[in-house]
Amino acid sequence: MAFIEVSKISKKYGKKTVLKDITFNANPGECIGIVGANGCGKSTLLKILSGAISPNGGSIIYNDKNPLAHKKYFYDKIGYIPQDNPLFDNLTVYDNLKLWYCDSPLNLEEEIKSGVIARFGIDKFLKSTVKNLSGGMKKRLSIACGVAKSPDILILDEPGASLDIVCKEEIRSYMEEYIKNGGTIIIASHEERELSVCTKMYIMEEGVLNELKADTTMDEIFGRLVQQND
Repeated sequence: MAFIEVSKISKKYGKKTVLKDITFNANPGECIGIVGANGCGKSTLLKILSGAISPNGGSIIYNDKNPLAHKKYFYDKIGYIPQDNPLFDNLTVYDNLKLWYCDSPLNLEEEIKSGVIARFGIDKFLKSTVKNLSGGMKKRLSIACGVAKSPDILILDEPGASLDIVCKEEIRSYMEEYIKNGGTIIIASHEERELSVCTKMYIMEEGVLNELKADTTMDEIFGRLVQQND
């Protein structure tokens, strides 16, 4: 059985159907890329896959487990980095990290010295208040907090949006290392740098998730996105 099996996931808001029978699977070491026009349902799907909201129908299996029936499995196995800032703005960076790492299998001080926290340079501004950080620093901190539980699955919603090239490259490099070590990533993005890491690509069109052929070029993908916006 695949590490992730998503079958016929649907979501409605009132009379509006946002997602229609979403189905795909992924194995350890794979990165699933999802592209689509703004408002097409990408973020809604990622929220469902992370346990943030529930679907109206369909099933999700993570490594033979049904997280829709056992919500704690989402919490234990999923690292979710949403578009919006999930941090506590009025707390310091260090206090945010303490909250996220309080029941982590990882040691916070070791991560600060030589783990992902050090890798993203977060160790250099631990005393700073989050609200005073740049967008790039907040995103780095969000990722470090999102992987606090050493999750098997990482879900990223437009992680590189509005960030500088250096930060985007750091995210791409981390993604490569994550799947190399057997993790599974599901990412919604329009960034070619991030999408280049993906092992399978899908496009969301009118609430339907369609798999793209392996030889589909980025120009072809962006052409389809332009058509969606017309």
